[in-house]
Amino acid sequence: MNTKQTERRRQRGLWSSSSGWGAIVLLGWLSLFVGASAHGQTQAEPYPATDMTLVLPYGEGGATDVLFRAIAERAQVALQAPIVVVNMPGSGATLGAQFVKESPPDGYTVLGSHQTIDLAYLSGLSNFSHEAFAPIALLTRTVNIPATYAGHSVSSASQIAEKVREQPGKLLFGVIPNSTDHFFWLHFFAQAGIDASDVQFVQYPDTGAQVVALLGRELDFAMLNLPSAGALFASGALVPLGAASEQRLAALPSVPTLLEQGITLVNTTDRGLFAPLNTPPERLDVIATAFRQALEAPDLARRLMDTHGSLVDFRPLEAYGQYLDEQYQQLESLTQRLAFER
Repeated sequence: MNTKQTERRRQRGLWSSSSGWGAIVLLGWLSLFVGASAHGQTQAEPYPATDMTLVLPYGEGGATDVLFRAIAERAQVALQAPIVVVNMPGSGATLGAQFVKESPPDGYTVLGSHQTIDLAYLSGLSNFSHEAFAPIALLTRTVNIPATYAGHSVSSASQIAEKVREQPGKLLFGVIPNSTDHFFWLHFFAQAGIDASDVQFVQYPDTGAQVVALLGRELDFAMLNLPSAGALFASGALVPLGAASEQRLAALPSVPTLLEQGITLVNTTDRGLFAPLNTPPERLDVIATAFRQALEAPDLARRLMDTHGSLVDFRPLEAYGQYLDEQYQQLESLTQRLAFER
């Protein structure tokens, strides 16, 4: 392990009050809730003895919310305890992560998130990476889809570059700052020959807000996926412009991949579970086992893939930690390159 990795493993950043008094009140309320649920629990007692809280750093209706709720509904049966899902958006998806990082390491509060943890750190938005958590398990990898509203003059991803050249500085791209969609567009621009200075990024707190803006034609493009926009694609209200996958999606058989359109980009959002550091390994294993059993249900795995464009890729504990370390190196290299290109 190099010096930089060692330093990152020692990170214990404190939450900044710049997130606002409303966030302070929310954190205080949830701290009381979590503290009360874990009060009196000891290592000798059965686990879990009460509800587990799953914190999602995004609002309701987005892909992260849809996927984790679907999986948690099954996992709580295997866990033999309710899983209470709490949406905690804010501060570029770092507010919820910060809350879990500082929660008691007792296995009763966990985080459901993805690459945004490391992207926020690499961009300077937060002072902690994935190494501030104990990895529980990678669950799914969701194919990302550039999209627009019905009636837009662009009907395929391959046409975006030409439209940008025709209207430099005019087209609006929705992003959650320093999250996976922000990274996706920068990578897309690099592969499609688009100068990022020729577009306008419009910032939103979550994917759901971007969907609303796109439906209202307040945006030209957003990076979506089947969990957040599948029904809108099916109804024709929104238009998928390409799939960032190696093969076409079963739910969108007529939509070509970006590779088919000459854009060399395969891009997925990889969602997994995290716990506070020093959570007992045996409790991490209990959680990982419950979610593994949930994902082994054939009907759920089929629904995740066919309806939500999400491949089940279960990797528990140490295997997930290694995956995160490898992914961090890739993200670090790409963000440095993309920042230079911008």
